[in-house]
Amino acid sequence: MSEVEIALSKFIANTNSKPSEIAGFNAVYHITLQGKEAGEYEVIFANDRASYQRGFTLDAGCRVELSEADLLKWLNGQLNPAASIITGKLKIQGDMLFSIKLQTLLHTFQI
Repeated sequence: MSEVEIALSKFIANTNSKPSEIAGFNAVYHITLQGKEAGEYEVIFANDRASYQRGFTLDAGCRVELSEADLLKWLNGQLNPAASIITGKLKIQGDMLFSIKLQTLLHTFQI
């Protein structure tokens, strides 16, 4: 399991440990990573649970593009998303409400 997959697994476990925090929230996020662990990850919130998988299989409400190093920082609470967007390290497309919710979830359930 890669460092990114370990980190995403921890985030998912933290999120699923408090299902009331995501109750009724249904969303799909596509994360495209650049760098050593380049690839595509799909994070799904449905039925009061969170999960992730490699590759895109569903339509996403929000798409995020960044390096694997910046994703790890974000999952650890060490990345300022606003500054990263301004500097071009983080690119977000799609529903901005979903992007705000993602930031809230990453902050709440950081690893």
